[in-house]
Amino acid sequence: MEKGKDFVAFSLAVDESCDASDTAQLSVFIRGVDSNLCVTEELLGFKSMHGTTTGKEIFEEFSKCVTEIKLPWDKLVGLTTDGAPAMCGKKSGLVGMVREKMREENCAGELTVYHCIIHQEALCAKALKMEHVMTTVTQVVNFIRAKGLNHRQFKYFLEECGSEYADVPYHTEVRWLSRGKVLNRCFELREEICQFLETKGKDTAELREQKFLCELAFLCDISSHLDALNLQLQGRGRNITDMYAAVRAFKTKLCLWENQMLQGNPCHFPCCQSIKAQISTAVFPCAQFAEKLSVLAAEFSRRFADFDAQKCKFELLSNPFAVDVENAPTNIQMELIELQCNDTLKSKYDAVGAAQFPRFIPDTMPQLRTQAAQMLSMFGSTYLCEQLFSSMKMTKTTHRRRLTDEHLRSILRISSAQSLSPDIDELASKKRCQVSGLGTSD
Repeated sequence: MEKGKDFVAFSLAVDESCDASDTAQLSVFIRGVDSNLCVTEELLGFKSMHGTTTGKEIFEEFSKCVTEIKLPWDKLVGLTTDGAPAMCGKKSGLVGMVREKMREENCAGELTVYHCIIHQEALCAKALKMEHVMTTVTQVVNFIRAKGLNHRQFKYFLEECGSEYADVPYHTEVRWLSRGKVLNRCFELREEICQFLETKGKDTAELREQKFLCELAFLCDISSHLDALNLQLQGRGRNITDMYAAVRAFKTKLCLWENQMLQGNPCHFPCCQSIKAQISTAVFPCAQFAEKLSVLAAEFSRRFADFDAQKCKFELLSNPFAVDVENAPTNIQMELIELQCNDTLKSKYDAVGAAQFPRFIPDTMPQLRTQAAQMLSMFGSTYLCEQLFSSMKMTKTTHRRRLTDEHLRSILRISSAQSLSPDIDELASKKRCQVSGLGTSD
């Protein structure tokens, strides 16, 4: 509450998940920026929802989080959700109701809404339409891992073969990075897996087909690239401009890979190179894979259109000295010209970098400072919410289902705190010390 009084802009990240007792838990994180352009990123509220979780109910709990801390609605500039209908609905969803609330409060600013970058990146991968390969791999892994005897025999078989790897991991749909790990391990152990399945009387004709091996190799490589991007987007305290830059770089890479694949040169796809060396070059479907890369690039452009629309604002934060003044908002054009012509500030930018530079923008450029504060406050993803839900799963397990909502909230608030620290003296002063008695008797 004390820090919130100094915020000149703040944004919120919202997500919802169920705990071990099937109670819906709503987490709301705040990223606030004060007048000194210092960023505070903390858990704003954690609300238990025992009934339905429609947009209206979510908005009511969301609104309580804002009003309990006495945050002014006119300072709210950004809202990031997981993209669920109850969250992003324009009328009956959380986004629509927040915008209506801001109109009622006569807020002058416009609310910028984002669908979590990490969610969108994971959804883009579905455009490849290679589920048939993943289904076959999953069936093979499940056959090996589902029964204890098969699993033990397979590990012993790998040991006898002198394999570099000792096992294959499970694939879990909700754990995005597991997909790439499973595919790569199965590709590396493809020969050992086929030999083991044959000892069990299983047909391995499909696994040995050249077409399947080519598709498996391509899916391995593109999944590895997607996983690398996913890891770049994770973490606390990430600026939305850096996350957007990572996505833009990946879209550019997709164009390069498409052109190289059309030329029959999969130099950035090691698994494809390995398979191509084993089979006839004419058999390897370069054109087919180039088309899939083109489809993936188009899906990235479609899903990240809302981020592309903010490109000019992102550039104002990441590199204000390279922004075309004519394309900048009119209210900051004069200040932007002064900034770009100031050699001292340019030297400071080169010295401290884009992340720290906004703090050195002088008070004589209030519009630029306000713009910087708004962009610094933006959440690019709901990563913090997902991280909190992971802590929730470990805290409220099937063996601790009776943990109360209040206790769970307290535990998660402490575990998620970053820059806040408890004032023990203040807390202790509000508690009544236990006394042994009111007095002595004769």
